Amino acid sequence: MSEAQRHLRDADGALERFLGSLAARDASPHTQRAYATSVSRYLAWLDARGADWRRPARADLRAYLAELGGSVARSSVGQRLAAIRAFHRFAAREGLAPGDPWGAIATPRLPRRLPRVLEVEQVERLLAIVDDELAAADAGDPARAALARALALRDRAIVETAYAAGLRISELAAADLASIDLRRAEIRVLGKGRKERVGLLGRPAVAAVQAYLDEGRPVLLARRGPDDPPPATLFLNRHGDPLGVRGLRFRLDRLRRSAGLPDGVSPHTLRHSFATHLLDGGADLRVVQELLGHESLATTQIYTHVSPTRLRAAYRDAHPRARATPS
Repeated sequence: MSEAQRHLRDADGALERFLGSLAARDASPHTQRAYATSVSRYLAWLDARGADWRRPARADLRAYLAELGGSVARSSVGQRLAAIRAFHRFAAREGLAPGDPWGAIATPRLPRRLPRVLEVEQVERLLAIVDDELAAADAGDPARAALARALALRDRAIVETAYAAGLRISELAAADLASIDLRRAEIRVLGKGRKERVGLLGRPAVAAVQAYLDEGRPVLLARRGPDDPPPATLFLNRHGDPLGVRGLRFRLDRLRRSAGLPDGVSPHTLRHSFATHLLDGGADLRVVQELLGHESLATTQIYTHVSPTRLRAAYRDAHPRARATPS
């Protein structure tokens, strides 16, 4: 076996062990796929260049940076480099390589984009569309009214729950009946890294979920075959099957368009709005961090930049001259 073939085999083995470590840490399937693609392309590029993946020269790394910068979006550059850096740190930690060659390489920092946030009035417009659909269902053809009403009740429960608890769309899709405790106004979810947290539900969200469970979900469940076991998933589609991430995106996008909200408003926008509105209302940043399930407070702090109400209030309360009366 040639030296190049041996290096390639070692690289494949290291990558396999790295991906195994991601799976052991309960990284999401999306993260595992993205990291596998990024690292395998990087290793193939090094191999084609004749560079040893365990100790590539600075010139090799800078050349790879230049190639990435000219072929993919800036946001993608950051994502790929994060995967590559994680791979090299793992290899060094496991003794597969002498160190992390990227440790001394300065990589471009991306400007942090502020999240899009809805005004409270815009969230109310989104809910008003569901109210209109409920009214239309009650006034429509009786043969189709039950299904239309069930779907509208479900959509209202989805929007209220997403906004009340600040859930990711994957958490919303994975919610099951056992995760909901309406008496305590709570919903338990598994977030990133399979970390469990409790989301809180306000009275409108509790009422919306209760109405869906009483009147909407049984109608959707009845549309399944008589021999099909009932799913434990909270939110169902029109066929009585679990409503997945794609279905949730489709329904919320349709509501967005009906409400006249701008393009770019996504299910995650409700999560951003949840955090920003809490801060505007005076919630402590660490409380918001806990409710969002953020591991680092730095991740949550971005919402202080999109909450001018909170910034003005903090300035007014803290600065000795902010409330002084002019002489």
